[in-house]
Order: sequence, then C-alpha cells, then structure tokens
Amino acid sequence: MLLKGNVIAVASGKGGVGKSTVAVNLALSLAHMGKKTALIDLDIYGFSIPKILNLEAKPKTLNNKMIPVGFQDIKVMSMGFLVNENAPVVWRGPMLGKVLDHFFDDVLWGETDYTILDLPPGTGDVALDMHQKLPDCQEIIVTTPHPAAVHVAERAGTMAQKSGNKILGVIENMSYFSPPDLDERYHIFGEGGGPALAETLDTQLLGKIPISIPDEKGSTVFEGTPPRHYTDIAKKIIL
Repeated sequence: MLLKGNVIAVASGKGGVGKSTVAVNLALSLAHMGKKTALIDLDIYGFSIPKILNLEAKPKTLNNKMIPVGFQDIKVMSMGFLVNENAPVVWRGPMLGKVLDHFFDDVLWGETDYTILDLPPGTGDVALDMHQKLPDCQEIIVTTPHPAAVHVAERAGTMAQKSGNKILGVIENMSYFSPPDLDERYHIFGEGGGPALAETLDTQLLGKIPISIPDEKGSTVFEGTPPRHYTDIAKKIIL
C-alpha cells in the first residue's frame, strides 16, 4: 500500500452536516502546521471536494500510477477527477472496494504525515471496506447540534467502535451563527448535540465550528492562516 503515515477518517451519520468542508479545512490546517498532508474524497457517489476547492485539474500518470492533484500544500484525490464533468457514478457495491484499492495502492502519495479521508455519510459499503483495509485508521465524527443529526451520527460512531477503530473525537459543526462584527451567537440548530454525542461515544469534543458565510465564489474554505477553531482541533489530533 502506497498510503503511509497517520490516517484519519472524517465520518457522519447523515449528509448535510458539512463533513466534507470540515475534512478539507482540517487537512489545510494540518498542512499549515507543517504536516505533509493528503486528502482523499471517498464519497464515491456524492464527491464534492473538487467543487469545494474549485479544482478542475486532472491527475497525471507516471509508470501507471496516478499523481494526486495539488492544492496549496495538500495532495488531493477524488472520484470527481476521474469522471466527465459532473457525470453520476452508477455502480453496484463491489465496485466501490476497487476504487478504494485504486486510491490507496495506485496513487503516488509520497511521504505523508497525515491522510484525511472524507467518508460518505452513513454506514455503507465504503465505510465497511475502509475499516477492513485500514484497521489502524482513526476517526472523527461530525454532527450538528440538532438531535436528529446526533441520533444518526451515533450509528457511525458505533460502527467505528465495533470495527476496532479509535474515535479521536466529535466535531460539532454549524454550532452557531455570529453576524459579521457582532458578538451575538444564534444557535440555529439548537445546542448541546456535540457534547452529548461525545459522551455517548465515550470520547472528547474536539471543537465547535460556527456557520460561515461563503465567499463570492461560494467557498467556505479558508485561505492563508486557518481560523482558530480549526487550528485548535488540528492541535488536538496531532498524534
């Protein structure tokens, strides 16, 4: 396997909780701290990282191996690089395991300190194959404060525990909204979900991430110095 270093999977029970944005910004935060970082979009059907990063480049090949696409200081791979435009991926389950092998074994990752895996939501084939192929992988569970999101995210955490993967902690995303230049916090999705999930899974709350306003390009990915809430989380997960 060409994938080396520490591997951390970012998981959620359901879609729409901002898991991919968290995975991207966490990878960028680790890179900003001087760590050699890779990011793999394992959401085969619902790939979004190329769009989040506004990447249109395609991986090049060398000796029948793929070279990951570079963005700032991270190496990126996604199914989105391998399909035409925004074509859907229409495959049955067994094909998904082959994609994981392709990304893990046939990409020239080079030396990496950390690889962040953006898992698809839920507890389906990709998550199961990942647990089997990477038994030393550790996980972060992402939820919003809303009770429904917490309830479903608990299943993803329980799957990790039953598979023998360590849970590094819980991230409560979309924790609150603060209007620009104001100190007020509005808890749009409620309060307490992240801490409650961390307690249920017997792990730590890594941090609470506020709702951010997209820039003019629609991006919620930071440029330059990471926001403090991402830096604090990155410091907690450095192994």
